[in-house]
Amino acid sequence: MPLALLALAIGAFGIGTTEFVIMGLLPEVAGDFGVSIPTAGLLVTGYALGVVIGAPLMTVLGTKVSRKRMLMLLMGLFIAGNLLSAVAPAFAVMLIGRVVASLAHGAFFGIGSVVAAELVAPDKKAGAIAMMFTGLTVANVVGVPLGTLVGQQVGWRVTFGIVAALGVVGLAGVAKLVPELSRPEGVQLRHELAAFKNAQVLLSMAMTVLGFGGVFAAITYIAPMMTHVAGFADGSVTWLLVLFGLGMVGGNLVGGRFADRALMPMLYVSLGALAVVLALFTLTAHNKIAAAVTIALIGALGFATVPPLQKRVLDQAHGAPTLASAVNIGAFNLGNALSAWLGGIVIAAGFGYTAPNWVGAALAAAALVLAVLSAALERRDGVPGAVVVAGGTPTEQRSAVRH
Repeated sequence: MPLALLALAIGAFGIGTTEFVIMGLLPEVAGDFGVSIPTAGLLVTGYALGVVIGAPLMTVLGTKVSRKRMLMLLMGLFIAGNLLSAVAPAFAVMLIGRVVASLAHGAFFGIGSVVAAELVAPDKKAGAIAMMFTGLTVANVVGVPLGTLVGQQVGWRVTFGIVAALGVVGLAGVAKLVPELSRPEGVQLRHELAAFKNAQVLLSMAMTVLGFGGVFAAITYIAPMMTHVAGFADGSVTWLLVLFGLGMVGGNLVGGRFADRALMPMLYVSLGALAVVLALFTLTAHNKIAAAVTIALIGALGFATVPPLQKRVLDQAHGAPTLASAVNIGAFNLGNALSAWLGGIVIAAGFGYTAPNWVGAALAAAALVLAVLSAALERRDGVPGAVVVAGGTPTEQRSAVRH
């Protein structure tokens, strides 16, 4: 694997840390600014919405810029947003800082996925994408717990200052290690938009929303579920989330490895197993050991879907993949927001803290149905519905048909 993937992974580590660390620091932030916890929760919601909006917006704005330069600009935006959060004199200013940082999220992973795939041989693309996403998964094992500890002991502003420094390291790495990759000739915005006319691209994004949404239906409410149902102490939630993060790391690497060999079978297995494990979580949540094992499995199976889903979008939008890739990152966050909302509804309806697990199982099962439907449509059509770029080279066009 090229060393340039390390630079992308460092950037992903910083982005993953800033996305999730705020959840453990909400009481400190709320106390400093004199706002309620629900109001402070807008820092989470605002970030997620910023990713959904920023992914296509920043990608479109960067259509005239080389991918390397756009990655550097995105890391600059990420640094600025976290610095603004670190020095914010008022809650509204910090919210703006969170949104500014989030605008870089989707486009960085979207463009980074395209760059990672172009750096390696065709049979190693999913593995390269997984290597970049390893930064995001490791952030949940190392960056988020340490960032939370630093924020609680020294101050949350220090945490965001450190995250900004990580962004500087990522920026330097991209500048030094990522090569200048030429954009396909003749590719314009209309070619990028043409990908969304492809039913396979839309099906892949729907799988992303539902499949990963299944994970967050359960994990969003992991704290009350583990303390009120499993009987864990409040302080145990941190190491339970580390278990979830370790599962994410393993699942991401396995998903990348096997997606290069058999992409659709990998999706069938991971989505089907995820639906089953989430359904079982309603039972295992009542036992401490079983609950801990299940949490790790949810992390592993959930992130085993990420490299194949991202590669699926790249394959189907071949020749003009950048915007589709970035929008698919937004789809992950849309799934997070949707599932958290649905999970909250069933809890509020009085079905208990384990009820979101049934929601997650249903979402994962729906994603599996879409995967089967997508494969059936491919068999009916004879070849995948890839987008062939007008003006692309004959080699690119032949490759698009093959994929």
